[in-house]
Amino acid sequence: MNPGTVALVGAGPGDPGLLTLRAAELLAQADVVLVDRLVHPDVLSHCRDDVEVVDVGKTSWTGTAPRQEEINAQLVEHARAGKRVVRLKGGDPFVFGRGSEEAEALVAQGIPFVVVPGISSALAAPAYAGIPVTARGYTQDVCVVTGHLDPDDPASRVRWQALAQGPGTLVVLMGHDRLPLLTACLVRWGRPADTPAACIQQGTTEDQRVVVSTLEHLARDVAEAGLRAPVATVVGEVVRLRETLRWFD
Repeated sequence: MNPGTVALVGAGPGDPGLLTLRAAELLAQADVVLVDRLVHPDVLSHCRDDVEVVDVGKTSWTGTAPRQEEINAQLVEHARAGKRVVRLKGGDPFVFGRGSEEAEALVAQGIPFVVVPGISSALAAPAYAGIPVTARGYTQDVCVVTGHLDPDDPASRVRWQALAQGPGTLVVLMGHDRLPLLTACLVRWGRPADTPAACIQQGTTEDQRVVVSTLEHLARDVAEAGLRAPVATVVGEVVRLRETLRWFD
């Protein structure tokens, strides 16, 4: 990586062993690393001892983290100072990671950048729970959506009615806080109430926990189990395969 360049790097879903070789290479070259909250601390072991690490972790329940505009400004500032900058993001930079917004900000300021994809928790968390998101004889399609907003919020662009009436696997990220609303919405729009469903907490890590239920009862069972964010939710017939394929736990 050349001085004055920003690398938008995916750190993967949580297990530091799932970091890509290219990501490790760029971390070893970096002068500055701006890191998200969900990145495993061991990932930073690939950095030099003299690297500057800046915590820009964002959460939905605190206002203490930098706003996105402030993060964009820091990326530009460090790059203009001739530093090799890594923006280290959980999962994949372009899967609900605001990586595209950061890339657009860099383009607007004439800052060169590269993108290093990471393994998204949308695929990795179900895999570590023994749930393939596609499987012959079960489904040939999968949709990944955000559950950040109430399904009835006018600002939501997720087509819940279409997703409810489709046969494929549905993976919902960032939906833990609104799980009762999301599951009720899917049932209301036509997804059978007895559809297999699962929630995976802290997928791919030693803190992984899995709750398997039906769409109708998932929110209740997750609350009783005390699962906490980050949680990936999987809805679809493929959840039935967990009892056969579970390997990590």
